[in-house]
Amino acid sequence: MSVNKVVSVSAEMGKDFRIHAQLGNHLAFIDQPEAAGGTDKGPNPLQLFLFSLAGCIASIGRIAANQKKIELRGMKVNVEAGMNAAGLMGKPTEDRVGFQSFKVNAEIDADMTTEEKQAFLDEVCARCPVHDNIGKATVVEHIAQ
Repeated sequence: MSVNKVVSVSAEMGKDFRIHAQLGNHLAFIDQPEAAGGTDKGPNPLQLFLFSLAGCIASIGRIAANQKKIELRGMKVNVEAGMNAAGLMGKPTEDRVGFQSFKVNAEIDADMTTEEKQAFLDEVCARCPVHDNIGKATVVEHIAQ
């Protein structure tokens, strides 16, 4: 295994559900809806996770298009993920706690056939680190201090 880049984020939560992190030059927030006890000042973690997948696919799409000299006028990426929320609520379930399936639908605005668009999306998803982490087992170590 060769690691030549490390990306890190440090997030902080206070007395409520609102969590913030300094992401480079950007201050980001996640929260919960008011109905769930939050203040609805930001997306919830699951929405942000799906946005990360959609955003990574679109970003890699732009990189790949530039490399291949494809005029990519735009790309709309929709991500849906299904889960059983019982586990995250502390209720007994046989299902895993996380998402059980993902569906990515990309509308690619470029002069390409449907087959070329599918091949392009397949390549983009193969190059997307977030897609890779979702699709393959990744070691996650967690340490309480």
